[in-house]
Amino acid sequence: MDASMWVAKTGLTAQSTRMTTIANNLANVNTVGFKKDRAMFEDLLYQRIVQAGAQADVNSLTPTGLMLGTGTRVVSTEKIHRQGNMISTENALDVAIAGDGFFAIQQADGTTAYTRDGSFKLSVDGTVVTASGESMIPAITIPQDASSITIGRDGTVTAELAAGGGAVQVGQIQLSRFVNSAGLQPIGRNLYAETNSSGQAIVGIPGDQGAGMLMQGSLEASNVNVVEEMVNMIETQRAYEINSKAIAAADGMLRFLNNNL
Repeated sequence: MDASMWVAKTGLTAQSTRMTTIANNLANVNTVGFKKDRAMFEDLLYQRIVQAGAQADVNSLTPTGLMLGTGTRVVSTEKIHRQGNMISTENALDVAIAGDGFFAIQQADGTTAYTRDGSFKLSVDGTVVTASGESMIPAITIPQDASSITIGRDGTVTAELAAGGGAVQVGQIQLSRFVNSAGLQPIGRNLYAETNSSGQAIVGIPGDQGAGMLMQGSLEASNVNVVEEMVNMIETQRAYEINSKAIAAADGMLRFLNNNL
């Protein structure tokens, strides 16, 4: 009886972790470029009471074994890098990626991070930066006398100069791709860090060698589906309740033995 209570306890812990994952998805339903998480479960070790294929007698083998499971656990949380919907903003510095790829960002400590959030701003010196003030890699600087900015589908950045100065190319946006995007480490602020599992960044021009194309004046919305997450939340709640009832049932069986033996 004690074993069944401990097995149900692992179910409570795992379902609680899954609920945290779902809650984080719902909390980020309006976060630009956010990718939903999915909790991955695995069963724990088994107690081998009788080995399948053991010698039942001199002439026969046991066709099945007696294996008692010890529960479950959440082994990982996986980012689902599914394309989010495109939201038109008509802001010249809002850029969405249609397809595979990430913007490379220079962090304050000198390391490189990656993001799908293309809501860029201009710093005081005209450098294109994120909302946190971190510049894109390679850095792009807009002239002070620019009257408009055009970002092509291939990442070419052109500025139209005021007073009839004409158009001038001021930079080239590059995208970074990974063999295993799910292996990237989310570090907050809509940023990801490279890991051994993700592999090294494959840097290229938008639209080249599998990289996505850019869409100026748009942002990629979170790929969280609220209805889907609500269904997952109800499913998790029911599983939590069932594990709670399993503990209550095991407790009732122990209480019956104590009172009647």
